[in-house]
Amino acid sequence: MPEQLLQQIVNGLMIGFMYSLVAIGLTLIWGVMNIVNFAHGDFLMIGMFTSFWLFTIFGLDPLFSIPICFLLLFILGIAIYRFIVSKVMKGPMLAQLVVTFGISIFLSNLAVYFWTPDFRLISTTFLQGTWDVGGINISVPKAIASIGSVITSICLFLFMKKTKTGKAILATEMNRESALLMGINTERINSLSFGIGAALVGVAGAFLSTYYYIYPQVGGLFGTIAFAVVALGGFGSIEGAFIAGILVGLAQTLGGFYFDPSYKYAIVFMIYLITIWIRPQGLLGW
Repeated sequence: MPEQLLQQIVNGLMIGFMYSLVAIGLTLIWGVMNIVNFAHGDFLMIGMFTSFWLFTIFGLDPLFSIPICFLLLFILGIAIYRFIVSKVMKGPMLAQLVVTFGISIFLSNLAVYFWTPDFRLISTTFLQGTWDVGGINISVPKAIASIGSVITSICLFLFMKKTKTGKAILATEMNRESALLMGINTERINSLSFGIGAALVGVAGAFLSTYYYIYPQVGGLFGTIAFAVVALGGFGSIEGAFIAGILVGLAQTLGGFYFDPSYKYAIVFMIYLITIWIRPQGLLGW
């Protein structure tokens, strides 16, 4: 039993790190722009399909497609913000919600049209097999994806804290009016933040494609969990999203271990509801 429990904890940490990376991009967009991006999960789907087609057509391993996924989603995020989202930023909240929801529907149905609803899997990647560490079986693709997610999250954190642009993003997140008075181009910050948020989830999609099924609706599950992670950690808090992602991953695997696996997502959202009932602003929210 101790080994089985330890195995579940390791599995929970690995999926939790992935949830953290997906949620960090979402909370960045919310914190800076105060808008909920319902298309976030579909950006993940595009990242996964990008990795899949680069492997299928050019034989490029998903591990090496990460920079391409990052750049492609960054450009896509900026384009969607400038040509669609920015048009409703000064409008009512309902308009902002509807526009990102419409983008989500458009992207998922566009994927169905071009790529069919079939499930796909990259089976022969550079990362294969398992590691046996003290009786604990660790999937190599999941382990590398988890390590990559942590490294990416740390890089974003350092970028936000150490660079002039990162500090401008944080300043805009804290107080948009004060940032404007200090000469910060908040419209440029909005565009950049939306692009970075999309790029981060593109990286997560490339990592996920090494071991997870790829299909047009794959972003639905991860997007829903990302919303719960962001709310649990605190809207706009990068550190909170990282910690909450780990907690959700552990709750999911341990819940499936101690109870019926079919209840694992119900347990995750139950913990989320209890947390926001006790602390509505989330773990590290303001």
